[in-house]
Amino acid sequence: MTRPKRPLTPLNPADLERFALRYVERYATTRGRLADYLKRKIRERGWSGEAAPDPAALAQRMADLGYINDLLFAESKAGAMGRRGLGARRIGQALRHAGIEDSDLDAVAPAMEADTISSALAFARRRRIGPFAREVAERPVQEKQLAAMLRAGHALDLARKIVRMAPGEDVEASIVPERDRF
Repeated sequence: MTRPKRPLTPLNPADLERFALRYVERYATTRGRLADYLKRKIRERGWSGEAAPDPAALAQRMADLGYINDLLFAESKAGAMGRRGLGARRIGQALRHAGIEDSDLDAVAPAMEADTISSALAFARRRRIGPFAREVAERPVQEKQLAAMLRAGHALDLARKIVRMAPGEDVEASIVPERDRF
């Protein structure tokens, strides 16, 4: 026999602040994500405070206190995703989804653009595409590989170059621009 669940008590401002502090101590987050989390908690439990809740203001206060830094979050997330082999377009989408504002995206964009080739090559290496394949891929397989690279957020021309490369072909000579070679 199961006991009926006890109803959750509605939140008040102190509870909401406690939830916010607990969230920022456990997770690297953004103001947008924290505000969404707090809105969800209010929706689940209700509100008993005198004034209307303002999750966005509480998230901004956490940022003012230094518990949240959207730019730092964007830089670390973009770097991690780039090392995994995802392209600038896909990284930008993920950062927008995380609640990063356009000004912070613009600050991170040059770093993402600088890592375009290395992230595409990391993706190709991980998926054994082009120069990292064991054998030459037939056209239908190349089309699937190209589609995978495009879904990963890489530019069409760069993805085509990588997919069309023969296994074992020198990546430096084919892809990396002259000015970037050592």
